[in-house]
Amino acid sequence: MKKSLILLTFVFLTSVAFAQKGVSGALSAKEQGKLDKALEAIEAVINSTNPKDAKTINNPRTWEVRGEILQAIAQSKDANVKKLAADPLAEALKSYKKALELDTKGRNANSVKIKLTLMENDFMNQAVEAFNNEDYNKAMLSFEQMLDMKQLPVIRKDNPNAIDTVIIFNAGLAAFNAKNYEKAIQYYKEAAKYGYNGGRTYSLLSKAHLENKDTLTAITALNEAFEKYPTDNSVLVEMINVYISTKKTDEAMKYLSLAIEQDPTNPSYYFAQGSLLDGMGQQDDAVKSYEKAIELNKEFYDAYYNLGALYYNNGVKQIEVANKVPANDNKKYEEELAKSDIWFAKALPFMEKCQELKPGDPYSLESLKNLYYRLKQLDKYEEVLKKLGQ
Repeated sequence: MKKSLILLTFVFLTSVAFAQKGVSGALSAKEQGKLDKALEAIEAVINSTNPKDAKTINNPRTWEVRGEILQAIAQSKDANVKKLAADPLAEALKSYKKALELDTKGRNANSVKIKLTLMENDFMNQAVEAFNNEDYNKAMLSFEQMLDMKQLPVIRKDNPNAIDTVIIFNAGLAAFNAKNYEKAIQYYKEAAKYGYNGGRTYSLLSKAHLENKDTLTAITALNEAFEKYPTDNSVLVEMINVYISTKKTDEAMKYLSLAIEQDPTNPSYYFAQGSLLDGMGQQDDAVKSYEKAIELNKEFYDAYYNLGALYYNNGVKQIEVANKVPANDNKKYEEELAKSDIWFAKALPFMEKCQELKPGDPYSLESLKNLYYRLKQLDKYEEVLKKLGQ
């Protein structure tokens, strides 16, 4: 019996020594820059099916070293090294969390905390790179991993009430671009709760609701934003756009008037007002709004085009009036037809200005073709035909 006991003790000590050599060997390889060897070594001692790894796999230091190796892989500039792990930063975070979980006495908590703090910058760089590469799902995941990391007790204990609204907002932005509107709503609502970015966050929250086919909640969010930030023009603009898109003209006009009061030099507001008034049949007021937009911005193509189109459409309607004159009353027909040319003459300079601002623009060219023909300016008519390839 005594000889057997000595033998068992020898086997136990040998297995522990083997395990320690594996972790220290992995760390040594990492320090030498041999990250492939380091990863291979550390993975070899966390095999749950191998009885020899029983002690190592439950050792906090093992997982801390694994985290260090994976973090170094993520930081490497070598593309081949980065390929050693599918998502090295995510795996590093899992390893550090495992190390903290196993370290019931908190002996290694401070060293892990330092590594986690440094890793925040790694996650941020990864998120920004992914966002710039339009890999919005990866960017969102990176921001989420940062938020997850900040919830760890070892991080929170120094400042338990800290809320990183920048990361929350950026997670929402990445989620929106990834078309994950449910998560975008979640993060934008959280950022809005803490007042981050004022009305702009609510505007983006409204857009996410709209993309999620929930117009009513989008309007509710904007109304809440307007109560909190009544002078924020981004909120007003979004409210106006929502009401225009939902054909709630009265509400749109109300908030447009408020927007103009707050920023009377913004030509876009007068243009939107002109469009609404035009649609409501209030053409005289629409003309004034379009003219005001042009006065404030001499190169406002859309304002020129809409004003030209207003006059052009009136000319077309007048032709319809002429066509309804009885066939035996040619004099009356000619009188009514001549009135259409007055409207076309009004439209002409605005469409010509559109061509000046956007040479070759097919929309204004098509209108000019008809205008020159109606006004018997046949040389210019032929020029437009050539530009249109007709």
